This record gives sequence, C-alpha cells and structure tokens, in this order.
Amino acid sequence: METALKEAKIQFDRKFLIKLVLPLVIEQILAVTVGMADMIMVSGAGETAVSGVSLVNTISNLLIYVFTALATGGAVVAAQAIGAKQKETANTVSNQLILICFCFAIVITGACLLLNRQILGLIYGNVETAVMENAVIYFYITALSFPFISVYYGATALFRSMGNSKLSMYVSTIMNVLNIIGNAIFVFGFNMGIAGVGYATLISRAVAGVIVIFVLRNPKLDLHIDRRLHLGWDFKIQKKILALGIPSGVDNAMFQIGKLFTQALIASFGTASIAANATASTIELLATIPASATGLAITTIVGQCVGANDYDSAKKYTKKLVFWAYVMLWIENLFIVLLTPTIASWYHLSSEGDHLARILMWYHSACCVIMWPAAWSLPAVLRASGDVKFLMTTSIIIMWVFRIGFAYLLTWLNKIMGSPLPGVLVVWIAMTIDWFARCVTNIWRLKSGKWMHKAVV
Repeated sequence: METALKEAKIQFDRKFLIKLVLPLVIEQILAVTVGMADMIMVSGAGETAVSGVSLVNTISNLLIYVFTALATGGAVVAAQAIGAKQKETANTVSNQLILICFCFAIVITGACLLLNRQILGLIYGNVETAVMENAVIYFYITALSFPFISVYYGATALFRSMGNSKLSMYVSTIMNVLNIIGNAIFVFGFNMGIAGVGYATLISRAVAGVIVIFVLRNPKLDLHIDRRLHLGWDFKIQKKILALGIPSGVDNAMFQIGKLFTQALIASFGTASIAANATASTIELLATIPASATGLAITTIVGQCVGANDYDSAKKYTKKLVFWAYVMLWIENLFIVLLTPTIASWYHLSSEGDHLARILMWYHSACCVIMWPAAWSLPAVLRASGDVKFLMTTSIIIMWVFRIGFAYLLTWLNKIMGSPLPGVLVVWIAMTIDWFARCVTNIWRLKSGKWMHKAVV
C-alpha cells in the first residue's frame, strides 16, 4: 500500500506550472492597473477625491479580503477533493461555496448601506469635510457590488482549484476593461467625478459575477455547480469550508482592521500624506504581483498534493514557485524604482504629496524584493494544507504587536526626536517590521513539519 502511494505522486510539469502562474500574473496586473486607472481618473477632481476613494477602498478591501478568505476555504477543500479523486465531493463543494459567498455578501451589503456614514465617521472622523463627503458617495455605490464580487472570487477560486486559471483571467479582463470604459464614460463623458468611478466599479463587478455563474454551470468542468442553480444546503461540506474559511477570514479581517488603524494614523498627518499613501499603496500592489500570483498557484498545487497525501511533492513545488516569485520580483521592482518619478507624476499630487509618494515607493521596493514572498506567499502552503488556526493566531499577534503597536510607538518616538522622518514613512517602516516577523514565523512552521496531515478531505 505504501509503495502504491509513493508511485502515485502528484506530478506537475513546467508547462502546466507556467500555464497556471502566467494567467494569474496577468489577472493580477489587470486588477492593479484598473485600481491605478481609478485613482488617476478621479485625481482630476483633486486630492480630496483621491483621498475619499482611498479611505473607502481600505474598508472595501477589508470586506473583499473576507470574501476571498471564504473563497480560499472552499478552493482548498475542492483542491484536496480533486487530489483525493473525490469528484462528487468536489462538485458539492462548488455548490456550497457559491451559496456561502452570496449569502454572506448580502448581509454585509445591507449593513454597509444602512451604516454608511456611521462606519466612515467612526474610523475617519477627523478627516476634512470634502474628503468625507466624497467617501460617503463612493461607499454607497460600491457597497452594492459586494454580492457580485464575492461570487466572482468564489468562482475564480474554483477555476484555480482545477488548475484552469485562464478562465479567471478572461473574466478578469472583461471586468477590468468594462471598468476602464465605464470610468471614461461616467467621469470624463458625464463629468460625474467620484460617483462615476463608483458606478463603473459596480457595473463591471455585476457583469463579472453573472459571467462566472454562467461558466460554472458547465458540467464538462472538473468543478461545476448545478445548471438550474439548485445549490441546496449541505451542512457537512459547509462545515469543512468554514473550518478553513473562517480562520482565514478572521485573519484577513483583523489584518485589514489593523490597516484601518494605521490608515487613521496616516489621516492625522494631513491630506498630502493620505494621497501619497493611496498612490504608493496602489503601486505596492503592482510591485508584489508575481509573488501574489505565486501564492494563488501554491494554494492549487499544494492543495492537490495534500489531498493525495503527497507532502514531498508539496515541498518540491513550493520551493520552485517561491524561487520564481523572487526572480520576477527583482526584475519588476528594478523597473519600478527607475520609473518612480514618472509613475508618481500620473496622480497629479501636490509637491509635498508627490515627494512623499516617491519615498514610500522606493522604500517599499527595497524591502519587497527581500521579504515579500517569504512573508506572504509561504502562508499559502499552510492554508492549503489546512493549518489555518496556527496561521490565524500568529498573523493576528504579529499584526497587533508590530504593524500597529510599532506604528504608534515609532510615531511617538519620531515626534519626540523632532520628527526627522515623514510620519507616513514611519508607519511604513512598522509595516516592514511586521513582514520580517512573518518571514521568521512562516519558515519556522514549515521546517517544523507540524503543518502536515491536517487535510480536511
């Protein structure tokens, strides 16, 4: 029996890995460039509009990360089921994941619509009135898109679980092209400002949500849902999805809440710092695309290896993919460093905001090429293996101690010393201290081997 298991090792050739990773990289580039386009297009309305979009996006990203965590929980269960050759279970997982994503997002949307201004006021009560009014408008409109984007993330996670990342890339392309066209029509054609950006986002996400549901109804796919959308309720499968999705969701939500705390701290430094942080944060996403895409690929690869009880292959492919991530990061960030002045100029910031944005972009790239994959790609191995409780616990502790605690501590020390550093840079230094702590924790856990044998299928 042991010999049979060893002979049945999971094998992924270079061609398959490239076909999996490359569409994910393209998809991530599209998502980030559209975010950049949003910010660039609305920048014509001034820094208050840019700041309003930035504040709302921080909250929206918190919710989207929770949607993504639920989707990842289902994707891991589905990938393990594929690796274990349990086809019927895999398709049941697909039905239940889409159902969970939709129902959860409906509840969140209702809360955001009812408590729009209260949520923004609680977090950003001390921002300028013009910034707050822009944020309120943008939040109302984009909240309506949450059910669509939640279903989209659930479906694309299933596409990746079956190793078909091209499907998610195609849908992402459609969504992002529609977003760009919508921005051009509403912002420039109808001069709707921040509301135009919101409507473009809503329409593009709605179209994407409908498309992925239509595609998932295809019974020829390894993972599909009921053609008549009779998804049913399977509490046993839901429990498995939530057993992975909830810890990941709590982890992601707490992380985003931590970002809200640091965002509130940055808001106290003034509009120029908010705008610079928004600009650099968008480029930050661009700078980490290869490692981010690699993390998504690792979830698929390791999930299937774990389902087949093949941990040697899981280790082998993790090393290979993380190596690729580092190589691509170095190449990409070299270009970003050289083009930073040009990129910063696209956002039409004030001279102070432009100067701060350049500093943040340069600092981020320097730290990114050293630590980002170890800090953020490696957790995909633990997640795909089912070791989510450890990941959640350590991530929350690190975030509160280093990212938030050090941000406020270093800001205080910076003021005592006469503020030799820009306040927003001090917050980003605390962020990279957080990264280092994650690198150490992730590498230790993987070397310990305690992440093995936690499969849920």
